[in-house]
Amino acid sequence: MTRSRILTILLSGVLLLAGISVGESVLTSVNLPGNHQGYEPVQPMPYSHRLHAGELELDCRYCHFGAGHSRNAGVPPMNVCMNCHQFVTAPLDIVREEQRRAEEEQRPPQRLISEALRPLYESLALDDELQPLPDREPRAIEWIRVHSLPDFVYFDHRPHVNAGIDCQDCHGQVQTMERIRQVEDLSMGWCVNCHREANEKAIPGKPVHAPIDCVGCHY
Repeated sequence: MTRSRILTILLSGVLLLAGISVGESVLTSVNLPGNHQGYEPVQPMPYSHRLHAGELELDCRYCHFGAGHSRNAGVPPMNVCMNCHQFVTAPLDIVREEQRRAEEEQRPPQRLISEALRPLYESLALDDELQPLPDREPRAIEWIRVHSLPDFVYFDHRPHVNAGIDCQDCHGQVQTMERIRQVEDLSMGWCVNCHREANEKAIPGKPVHAPIDCVGCHY
């Protein structure tokens, strides 16, 4: 074998190894579809899960009522918000202070609107007395979606919720979050490992047959 031939083979080997190294670097640095761990966008209005799910202990399914009987949990419509916020329009301490002043001044207390809640009422085209504005039309709040899977993945909330899986198992400790964020990477490996663990340990009182083959999520 000639000297030039040996050098050519050695050089090809070095380039091949370099290519593998670069390829691995690219694969590990690129976020795969659906992998947005840590994503925490600023929403159009400052909704606090820490307050509602944490301090007030509202059940997740009171707002996300679709989780138990439809594929998607869904974003709650504004009328669900108004079940409470037609009465609660500002923090309790501010409301009580206004009531105290109104008694001292012998006048009816004014309705106070929290700046955090103003986007809700504006979206419903309501004035500060929560009456419809004649020259305005209601418009939906454009919430930014946080948890999103690729189109080639089929996920259904129903079997997970009805099997007794806690919301926190996938979404993290939402009751501690001021602004919602994606905690898990939601990768295929993460889902498959969860299914395997569920099949091995089962859920108290319920047999579990979570799929671990391709057609379970890709069909």
